[in-house]
Amino acid sequence: MEKFVIRGGKPLSGEVNVSGAKNAAVAILPAVLLAEGPCLIENVPAISDIDISKDILAAMGAQVEYITKNTLSIDPTTVLGTDVPYALAKKMRGSYYFIGALLGRYNQVCAALPGGCDFGIRPIDQHLKGFEALGAQVGIEGDIIHVSADQLIGAHVYFDIVSVGATINVMMAAVKAQGVTILENVAKEPHIVDVANFLNSLGADIRGAGTDVIKIHGVEKLGRTEYGIIPDQIEAGTYMVAAAATGGDVLVSGVIPKHLESITANLIRAGAQVTEYDEAVRVQREGPIQKCNIKTLPHPGFPTDMQPQMTTMLTVAEGTSIITEGVWDNRFAYVEELKKLGANVQVDGQVAVVDGVDRLHGGVLRSVDLRAGAAMVIAGLMADGISEIEDIRHIERGYEDIVSKLRDLGADIRRVECAPQKQ
Repeated sequence: MEKFVIRGGKPLSGEVNVSGAKNAAVAILPAVLLAEGPCLIENVPAISDIDISKDILAAMGAQVEYITKNTLSIDPTTVLGTDVPYALAKKMRGSYYFIGALLGRYNQVCAALPGGCDFGIRPIDQHLKGFEALGAQVGIEGDIIHVSADQLIGAHVYFDIVSVGATINVMMAAVKAQGVTILENVAKEPHIVDVANFLNSLGADIRGAGTDVIKIHGVEKLGRTEYGIIPDQIEAGTYMVAAAATGGDVLVSGVIPKHLESITANLIRAGAQVTEYDEAVRVQREGPIQKCNIKTLPHPGFPTDMQPQMTTMLTVAEGTSIITEGVWDNRFAYVEELKKLGANVQVDGQVAVVDGVDRLHGGVLRSVDLRAGAAMVIAGLMADGISEIEDIRHIERGYEDIVSKLRDLGADIRRVECAPQKQ
């Protein structure tokens, strides 16, 4: 077991390059199973969730090879069956994308219900609704799900709620279905567009990704491709907030600024200066952090995956900020950790009231989930004195080389072995 040790109070300064998008990569790797030849996937983030996806593919018989640290060659033509390895699938939420991909390729799949971060109920009823609309039969025994069809047939699917996972999963299942599939009330996040673009590069016919309606004309065959994953919107946003929170001056490069518009707008409201370039944003802050009311919403609204980071920064804002979580039902568990550092935050259901304090002080913190873990790192960077962040495995599910990237920006952060616990 390891932890991060941070000596805070130092403004971040310099340039950081953003890795490939985790949320796109964890869907695109399973989507390779739909290909009928080897694929080369570039800009793959070197994070633990990708290691799990790679291990699932390899365990199923695919040939998986790293060409470089961030480039994967995947040959799905050697896959031996349609059972997703149980133990591996339980380690990550994104394992459910193997269901849509395998159903689309082989018309059947057996998989475990997904694992991952725990911040509320994660039903997959909208996924199943879509599969059944395409003509599949669904059976669930305990935490094992079986989905099969004689032939998938295009259908009209209206999602009851906006769901990123269901949008991607049903889209993958439908690419080889007979006829036309229309998906309405879909999610519009950048990584959904990226997955659609990847599938189209294989020969799929998907139109409308990024809008409210996606239309999929089923095709008989898909080929092979070379494809580069988009930059990670949430990693970029995390470094943007870290720069503002520490009163720093950071150029966040290798990004698509349009994907960051809601984050940029709220940072400006909170007192930061943000300058956009073609493939970079510069974040500076000299004056005090200002109070800011935020509500998380599906894209293009403020992303729920950035809520813990922004809330952490606002703990030292002038005045009272109101944070409303509009996506998940239990995403404020990390607030108890912030209180250890002197933050004044009160949570009532889906709303957090943040009364700004003069400063945070160092302490021992626990990473309760991926984005909360990133928020704890930001808290440590802001705080006076030394902070320790435990359970860093959550953080490394979504952030490539976070220690070295922060050190390059001048942060005093180290990875150290945890002392063995006394029996």
